[in-house]
Amino acid sequence: MNSSLLFIPDISGFAQFVQNTEIEHSQHVISELLEVLIDANTQQLKLAEIEGDALFFYKENEIPSQEKLLAQIETMFTAFYSHLKLLEKNRICPCNACATAPNLELKIIVHAGDLQFITVQSKRKPFGQSVIEAHRLLKNSIVSNNYALISNSVSNRIGLSDNYRSMLYEFDQGEDIYDNKEIRYLYSNIDKTKLKLNAFAIPETVDLKCKPCIEVNKDFDVSAPKLLEYITNYKYRHYWVKGVDKFEYNPDEVTRLGTEHVCVIDGKRLNFTTITKEVQEGELVYGELTHDAPIHALYQFFIIKPISGSSCMLTVEMYPKAKSLIKKILVSLVMKRAFRKSMQASLHNLQNAIAEGVMINE
Repeated sequence: MNSSLLFIPDISGFAQFVQNTEIEHSQHVISELLEVLIDANTQQLKLAEIEGDALFFYKENEIPSQEKLLAQIETMFTAFYSHLKLLEKNRICPCNACATAPNLELKIIVHAGDLQFITVQSKRKPFGQSVIEAHRLLKNSIVSNNYALISNSVSNRIGLSDNYRSMLYEFDQGEDIYDNKEIRYLYSNIDKTKLKLNAFAIPETVDLKCKPCIEVNKDFDVSAPKLLEYITNYKYRHYWVKGVDKFEYNPDEVTRLGTEHVCVIDGKRLNFTTITKEVQEGELVYGELTHDAPIHALYQFFIIKPISGSSCMLTVEMYPKAKSLIKKILVSLVMKRAFRKSMQASLHNLQNAIAEGVMINE
């Protein structure tokens, strides 16, 4: 029987991250990162299990070449840190989960051995001593949380030596004892500054260079960060934005600059993109832009100013943009009043939903 590859990317700092941050956003961040790692699988590795903060891949009866294996490891580190950089640069949420996500790190364990399989609920899963060893290698004596570990059962097969050096890798020898058995390995700390991170769009801060066409103000008996969460978490929208048949969004994604959601009204799809603008120090802001309005575009910004630790003032600014003269007149005579009335009703609904606690209990 040929040896099989066992490959475990594990997010470092997960336990502390979840315990010390807002639970829902921390779950979203970890979910996004796991998806990114799965998408970075270039070697047709099979996903056996999602294990909380880790992924368990395997490749049955095959060990990729040294070049392919090191490239796979680099691809996953690159994808991981590229996404953390995106979260950092496009963040609008001030919560601890979103603020501390860039501190997460990654370690990858690579091992090999003979595999057996068991079937659980019609799912075939790897089983055996090598699987146990691969998972125990996650607990090792390496003084780092950001590294690639390749056991000797793999390195000997692919001809990887302990003096291997490249722009990214500098391997050293290591060993640990598990159940009275010594397992030797090569490991390399990964310097994320040496990774060529993937490019991503950073939406520009909007400056419309004019006063809002419509402005609505309302005080809320809730903290500014909590109000921002109620506004930016689309699962709450149906409580306060009425007349929408359906809201479409990614429920496993934290809202940030560039994220999108869709409002379906009478079969018509209104696509919104998250934007931002400059505000006064201490204020929080969330913006939306759609080009699917009856006019050319509609910009709206929710600006939250803290009053105390448990109260704040919300200002909604709306900028309907029309190109043709007829639509400009329509905005001035009809739409301006309709937009204001609709927003006032929405904020009233939001205030009632907060007072009744329906969103907290969802």
